[in-house]
Amino acid sequence: MSINTASVNPTDHITKPLRVVVLVSGSGSNLQVLIDAMHAGELPIEIVGVISNRDDAYAITRANDAAIPVAILSHVANGKRMGIQTFEKHASHQLKAWQPDLIVLAGFMRVLSAAFIDNAPAPMINLHPSLLPAYKGLDTHQRAIQAGERHHGCSTHVVTAELDAGTVLTQALLEVTQKDTADGLQARVQKLEHQLLPWTVALLAKGVLSLNHEQTHNPQSAFMPTLPLKLYLDN
Repeated sequence: MSINTASVNPTDHITKPLRVVVLVSGSGSNLQVLIDAMHAGELPIEIVGVISNRDDAYAITRANDAAIPVAILSHVANGKRMGIQTFEKHASHQLKAWQPDLIVLAGFMRVLSAAFIDNAPAPMINLHPSLLPAYKGLDTHQRAIQAGERHHGCSTHVVTAELDAGTVLTQALLEVTQKDTADGLQARVQKLEHQLLPWTVALLAKGVLSLNHEQTHNPQSAFMPTLPLKLYLDN
């Protein structure tokens, strides 16, 4: 699948806004960054929906405040947490209704099946708090400190059935100091996330990056650097 970047008018290079759906589980600070950039005209996107797997996620409030449709897929009729198969069934139906060009996992904390990913109506990218392929999974900041890493950061990558293993598109990194704690490093990396995610979405929306099979598996070209594209940010 490839991102739709068809021009509305070839003479003035105005592109059709990228239709984006965001999957969330928590506070939604990265969702808010995308909302703010969209409203400011800094990103050529339209967030057409948000899916949350938790009914207490503050991201829901952020979406409601921005008048963005929300699907909350948290519990079933008996009050128990929705199983992953049930979640995927309802999420798949909602995604097909919204017809996004891109699906963004931003702080989404459920592992999705290969069938769901392969049958989604658009490519998926995930924002992960480490410099992949290092530190897949959870507790990335504490693990980086314990390993004595000199650099740490965050990555965006294509979502595949294998956890945090898809092609890495972009990364933002910073230096780890002796004073860093896991909580402090998490706060510093989150600032990077708030810059990396909209930058990546902008590259996709403008066609600088593509999520088609050929590029993600053979990303070199005569004029583009090898993936992942990296930002070094001193914060």
